[in-house]
Amino acid sequence: MKYNSKKQSFRCVLHGSFRRHFGLIKEIHHIFTEAGIEVLAPQMAEITSFEKGFAFLEGEENCDPRMVELLYLHHLKRLGENGFSYFVNPEGYIGKSASYELGIAQVINVRCLFSQSPQDHPVYVHKNAVWRPQDLAIYIQEMGQLPEPKIKRNEQKIHKLWEDLMVPGSVVATGGIIEHDSNKKEKEILLVKTHKWGGRYSIVGGKVRRNERLEDALVREVREETGLKSKIGVHLCTFDQIKNSGYYLPGIQHIFVDNVVRVISKRVRLNNEAEDYIWMPARIALRDLPIEPNTHHTLQLYTNYSTGMTTR
Repeated sequence: MKYNSKKQSFRCVLHGSFRRHFGLIKEIHHIFTEAGIEVLAPQMAEITSFEKGFAFLEGEENCDPRMVELLYLHHLKRLGENGFSYFVNPEGYIGKSASYELGIAQVINVRCLFSQSPQDHPVYVHKNAVWRPQDLAIYIQEMGQLPEPKIKRNEQKIHKLWEDLMVPGSVVATGGIIEHDSNKKEKEILLVKTHKWGGRYSIVGGKVRRNERLEDALVREVREETGLKSKIGVHLCTFDQIKNSGYYLPGIQHIFVDNVVRVISKRVRLNNEAEDYIWMPARIALRDLPIEPNTHHTLQLYTNYSTGMTTR
């Protein structure tokens, strides 16, 4: 079992029908709190009244229900990179208010998990989004991370349509020229071959998460994709995605921020994002390997840097 020894801080917001399931919501609040997961909302107060199906907790009796709901939704902005929404929906029932909260959470890219698969409206839920609260708490404690999405083979088109709705106007990705300084004349760098780039080689990297620093994102990506501990070195370049690369996405500002990354080990453990890897000098890689265009751009800058040439 994978174990992440770095202490992470996890936060969540609980959603569900207060009229039907508030007792269960309070139980799950206790389960998550005991597991070290900070529950930002709801507060553990009693329901004092209902107005047109809307539940008011202690202290909210004289408030506008729209204000109460908006203040609840503002907790989503405080979740951070390890935050998530958990929907308490026994028998698949989410309810009207929680359905509205689900839509807002998905639009602003909050990770959404469920106690059961939703049944009362046609929301898309990927394969790894349904968790019993006890199992989710144990997973987060032992793995030190949230469950990663899993997409059923026959739902890939649906997942792509869903992702297209979630993608913001700008996407920042961080990548690293991972170098190992051995006794050889030239430093070797790590390249990975992936299906994403049509079987071409690329550098390791990925999207920066909400509220995540660039260097933290790159260290995380290197660890997740290769199992290597890394130290961030010099900044190489920042550039927009190359339009003629064959992978350009119109309507999205896709920014790459690439650095040199130093490692002391060459013992790579690939995750499922890559199918193969190779260590070799950058100069030889540029000459002999099929390399995707964005990586080719960064590799050329790296070879210029490493040989002392002036670059723009």
